[in-house]
Amino acid sequence: MRADAKKNYSHLLEVARDVVAEHGADTSMREIARRADVGFATLLRHFPTREALFEALLRSNLDALTQKADELETENSPDEALVSWFREVVAFTHSYSGVVALMASAHADPDSALYATCSAVHSAGARLLLRAQAEGTARADMDGVDLFALVSALAWLYGQPSFAPRGDHLSQVITSSILTKQQPAG
Repeated sequence: MRADAKKNYSHLLEVARDVVAEHGADTSMREIARRADVGFATLLRHFPTREALFEALLRSNLDALTQKADELETENSPDEALVSWFREVVAFTHSYSGVVALMASAHADPDSALYATCSAVHSAGARLLLRAQAEGTARADMDGVDLFALVSALAWLYGQPSFAPRGDHLSQVITSSILTKQQPAG
């Protein structure tokens, strides 16, 4: 990539982060181009679809969540690793309004630009769940899809003004329903 193209790419991502943080995942691509002071065609050259833009925006965060699962797996008991990772993923989904819907639809769509990174996060969670199940500390009737659905549901609830104040309580309720033994609050 040429130096000017690389500079445009970085600038577009920086502006996109700000605009999406303000307006959520449904923000207009044209608004991002306008705020970045580039033509719409320039934005589309770098990010031909909304999903391509979000893949670039979210890649480092999603890769970090996958890495976090690896760290937790080696440093914590199976149930602690699963709960910690679950909370990390839910916290991440608050970075941008509407990101959980993008992730929920992309993880099962191999044609999505977000598929690979979402699939890696999904697999990391499924691995932590299987480890806790093997230890007997997580429900045996769940799988990685169920876990991802619970993350998505809790993230959506956190995004609702009427439920946001109860977020920590709801997180505790959901994680205690995943585990076969009660975790301490917090």
